[in-house]
Amino acid sequence: METLCQKFGEEKVERFKKALEELKNVPGSLIAIMNEAQEIFGYLPIEVQLYISKEMNVPLTEIFGIATFYSRFTLKPSGKYKINLCMGTACYVRGAAMVLEKIKEKLGIQVGETTPDGKFSLEPTRCLGACGLAPVMMINGEVFGRLTPDDVDEILSKFE
Repeated sequence: METLCQKFGEEKVERFKKALEELKNVPGSLIAIMNEAQEIFGYLPIEVQLYISKEMNVPLTEIFGIATFYSRFTLKPSGKYKINLCMGTACYVRGAAMVLEKIKEKLGIQVGETTPDGKFSLEPTRCLGACGLAPVMMINGEVFGRLTPDDVDEILSKFE
């Protein structure tokens, strides 16, 4: 627990401990607890997985298996601005791959990575539900549609 406090601060750790205490005796609550941890810490570091394992009396392998199976969970910290680019059929056929290449070039990262300054992370998604605006990307919940590679610089500059 001390390692968690040093890494994330006492406030976040206390919030997580409280959430864990509220949920740990509820049958089938492991995924909900992992979801709370991800919301609080931004990802599921090994220290958090170990703590959940100990408190829930669940093997670490089970927690790791869930964390790596569901795309909702991440084992790496995300950037301050999470870029989700839709790669669903409508977006893909309307040029999402070219937009993706421009984003990777501009930020100097690959899919699934975070910029060295921790500002941006890049994750493709299957569908954002805005096919009429294809291609579409979302940055921290803000939607940008009808994208071309030429739009990337201007959009990213809003977050710098």
